[in-house]
Amino acid sequence: MELHVVINGRKDLAGQLYQQLRGAIESGRLAAGTQLPPSRLLAEQLGISRKTISDTYAQLTYENFLTGVIGKGTYVNARPAQIQRKQSHTELASAEVIERWRTLPMFLQHPTLQGSLRYDFIGGATSKGQFPHDDWRRCVAHAMRQMAASKGFYSVPEGLPALRHAIAGHIAFSRGINCQDEDIVVCNGAQQALDLISRVLISPGSRVAMEDPGYPPARLLFGSHGAQVVGVPVDAEGIVVEQIPEGTRLIYVTPSHQFPLGMSMSQARREALLARAYELGAIIIEDDYDSEFRYEGRPTDSLHNLDQRGIVAYIGTFSKTLLPELRLGYAILPPAILEAVIRAKKLTDQHASTLPQWALAKFIAEGCLLKHIRRCHAIYAQRRERILARMATDLSPWLDAVPASAGFHMAVLCKVPIDLPLVIELAKKVEVGLYSIDIFYDQQPVKSGLYFGFGAIETLDIDIALDRLRDILQQVA
Repeated sequence: MELHVVINGRKDLAGQLYQQLRGAIESGRLAAGTQLPPSRLLAEQLGISRKTISDTYAQLTYENFLTGVIGKGTYVNARPAQIQRKQSHTELASAEVIERWRTLPMFLQHPTLQGSLRYDFIGGATSKGQFPHDDWRRCVAHAMRQMAASKGFYSVPEGLPALRHAIAGHIAFSRGINCQDEDIVVCNGAQQALDLISRVLISPGSRVAMEDPGYPPARLLFGSHGAQVVGVPVDAEGIVVEQIPEGTRLIYVTPSHQFPLGMSMSQARREALLARAYELGAIIIEDDYDSEFRYEGRPTDSLHNLDQRGIVAYIGTFSKTLLPELRLGYAILPPAILEAVIRAKKLTDQHASTLPQWALAKFIAEGCLLKHIRRCHAIYAQRRERILARMATDLSPWLDAVPASAGFHMAVLCKVPIDLPLVIELAKKVEVGLYSIDIFYDQQPVKSGLYFGFGAIETLDIDIALDRLRDILQQVA
């Protein structure tokens, strides 16, 4: 790779070269230990004499910017970088917009490897030990062969045909959803699906209704597009449809497993929601993020299956069933918005990376995904039962689990007044990660409680962690 040096004209060539190399070293652009090109090669690159290069190297070596190693080459010496003052965001014409993004809350962040706790009830994460690495490695090797055989052009924004076909078959089997390959757009996680749908439906001032409590990243995303986000309360049957306001053009719900409280939306409420959306001319986003993990009761029909008018956009993700790092999800879109979303996808990132798309298509087609889900289902069921058992016994004086028949998280509400921030802080000191549900509320009155994710914590660790929580509650409650 050529060293980036720009020589203008034919005057003071040595001075130009000296100033550029010294500036690059002082600014840190040429890091300590970087080997510079031999004088002969740099001379050929720049079209100047080799003596000019050699003299410049010699001067910089004399000034301790460079070091020559006999038989090896010329290297940059370690020097403190001179940091120049950059313009503050407050001095820019877009200061107000920048500040709005800078102060945007960062919800549901996963800890780094170094910062994680030993017993962590974090949500949205899975046990990496359950992941079928050998099967995935084989599918990635297949993906590499597919890419090697391709012509090297950009792919299509809606996703590889092989993956769209595999997704259509998977959700037909696991969720009873009847759709065509052409209805599916592959996205970089469900979050991008939300963003793309928002781009084609929302303009500044548009009204969006969503469950409250609900998923904070969705609320913030809608707001970032200029929407007026209305938090609609939920009860035991799901979103209270009668309180969805006039003028709403987009409704976001999690009907299979309400986030974060966990109840499933009743059949009557689903039908009422579809009728209300049709009356308003609104699109419903059905986020079916962890519906594969159902432990009791009969499966419920998705809103997408009940929709006869083409007003439901169904989104799913493989971050919950496989790994969050995979960053692959999908949207099944009604005809009214399909073409617009595909164009928005092409404009924003062209298409999702094809390597994991090929691998996932193979993984699904060979039955590896269903096998993995069945294995995880048994493990998560054990963890769920263990937490429920503890909530019904020694933790029952303080906490009450909200009934939830699916997913791999549950909410528990406080039976008595508890200083939850203090409990959470004390739990951290004994390596237990706890999370309050208050961050999921926006406009509705906050209920005091905790959110227990059991996808990442090991089964044998649950009782240890809950013993420590019980001891803390005995101290403070």
